[in-house]
Amino acid sequence: MKQDSTRNAAYTVDCEDYVHVVKFNPFDSGDACSLIAYGGNNYVVVGTCRFQEEDAEVEGMQYKTLRTFHHGIRVDAIAWSPETRLDGLPPQIRFCTAASDRKLRLFTSDLQDKNEFKTFDGHSDYINDLVFAPKEGQEVASVSDDHTCRVWDLEGNEKAHFVLRSPGMSVCWHPEEAFKLMVAEKNGTIRFYDLITQQAILSLECEQTPLMSADWCLKNTLKVGAVAGSDWLIWDITRSSYPQDKRPVHVDRARLFRWSQVNENLFATTGYPGKTSTQMLVHHLGHPQPILTGAAAVGSGLTWHRTLPLCAVGGDHKIFFWITEM
Repeated sequence: MKQDSTRNAAYTVDCEDYVHVVKFNPFDSGDACSLIAYGGNNYVVVGTCRFQEEDAEVEGMQYKTLRTFHHGIRVDAIAWSPETRLDGLPPQIRFCTAASDRKLRLFTSDLQDKNEFKTFDGHSDYINDLVFAPKEGQEVASVSDDHTCRVWDLEGNEKAHFVLRSPGMSVCWHPEEAFKLMVAEKNGTIRFYDLITQQAILSLECEQTPLMSADWCLKNTLKVGAVAGSDWLIWDITRSSYPQDKRPVHVDRARLFRWSQVNENLFATTGYPGKTSTQMLVHHLGHPQPILTGAAAVGSGLTWHRTLPLCAVGGDHKIFFWITEM
C-alpha cells in the first residue's frame, strides 16, 4: 500500500449546484454500473458511475445522469432502498431523503412515467441520518435532534419510537443483523436496540463529545467506528464498551466516519469545512498515519463505492472521487 500525502481527487463530476450530500447505492442493483445520488439546495440527482478500476474499457470514469428529482428544499441526508433495481422491467429507483423542514420524503420512480413521493411527518427537529431496512427495504429508520430514533413503514406510519438522551447523529442497520438497530448519540453513547422487544441491548461509550458520526462495519459486525471531538474511535463490541483504538485526526473537529464496503480495516473521515477546504482522510488500521489525504472545497457528505476502495465527497458544484491503493 502506498503512503500518500495530499492528493487531488482521481475523478470529479460537475454538478449544477452545491452538493450537500452524496450517497453510493450500497446494494446490488443488478447492473454493472454503480448508482449514486446527490442532493443540492432543492433537488436530488440520481446517476450511474463506471470506473476504469472495474472496467478496462472505461477511460477514467463514466458518469451519466438518470433523472433529476425536484425536492423543493435543501437535502440533508439520502438513503437507498435495497428494492432499487436497474435490471427489472421497468427498472425501479427508490430512495428516501431527510430535509431541513424535519420531514422524510420517499421517492419511487421507474425512470419513465411513474414518479411518486410520500412525505413522512413526525420529527420535531432536524433529522441527521436515515437508513432502509437492508433485507426487504420495507422500513426506514431515522434519528433527529429531537432526541428520538423512529422506525417507519413505507406509508409513513411510525412502527417504533426510541427516546434518546441527546440528539441522534447516526443510525445503522446491518444486513447480517436485521433485527438490530445501531443508534449513535451526540453525548458519545452508541446503543444497539432489539427491534423485536424494542429494548436497548448493548451500549458503547466514547468518553468524549461531541460524537458527530458513527458507522457499523459491513464486513465485520463486531466492529463499530465513530468520530468524536477531533478523534476517530474504533470498538470491538465483544471486548469492551470502550474504544480499543483511537487517534486524533482532524485539527478542528471531525465530522463524518464511514467504513469501506470492501475491507474491514479501511475507513474514511472528514473534518469540518474550514475557510478554504475540508480534509478527507482514508485510514487503514494497520497503518499509523492516514494512507490518503484529500481536500475538497467546502466538502460535505462521504460515501464508499460498493465494490471498490473508492470514496466520494460532495462540494461546491462538484463531486470528488478518491481511489485508495489496497
